[in-house]
Amino acid sequence: AQAEQLAADGADILDIGGESTRPGADPVAASDELRRVLPVIEALAGRVPISIDTSKADVAKAALDAGAVVLNDITGLRDPAMRQVAAGSDCSVCVMHLRGDPRTMRAQAVYADVVGEVRDELMAAVTRCETDGIARERIWIDPGLGFAKEAEHNLELLRRLPELVALG
Repeated sequence: AQAEQLAADGADILDIGGESTRPGADPVAASDELRRVLPVIEALAGRVPISIDTSKADVAKAALDAGAVVLNDITGLRDPAMRQVAAGSDCSVCVMHLRGDPRTMRAQAVYADVVGEVRDELMAAVTRCETDGIARERIWIDPGLGFAKEAEHNLELLRRLPELVALG
C-alpha cells in the first residue's frame, strides 16, 4: 500500500528491499526475501521505475525478470554471480560502498582519509563491474552514508561530495 501511494504521489523511482541492512541485522533467506519483494515489484512494474535492493544474485535475477530496472547492491556487487546477473541484463547498477556486512560494518568504520578510501574502493568495484561486462554508463555509485561510517565520516563525505561526483 505504501509503494502504491508513493507511485500515485509521483515517485521517480522506488527502491524495494526485503531484508534489513541496519547495523547488526541478521541475513534473511532468499526465499523470504523473494516472498516480500516480488508481489510489490509485479504490482508496480511499468508504472514507476523499480530498483531491487538486494545482495543476493537469485533475488536480483527474479526481481529483474519481474520488472525491476535497477539493481541496488549494498555490497558493491562483490559477488561475481551478482555481476553476472547484472551483465546479463540491461539494468542500471547502483554500486554502494560498504566495508563488511550489516553485522560487522560498525567495527570497520576506521579511515585515515574517508573520501579517498571510499573513492578508491568504489572505483575498484566499478572496475570489477566493467571487467565482468557491465557498461560504465549503467553504473551508479553510492558512498554508502551510514554504512561502515561514523557521523564524522558521513559529514566529510557530504562536504567533499564533488570529489566523488567528479569520478563520472
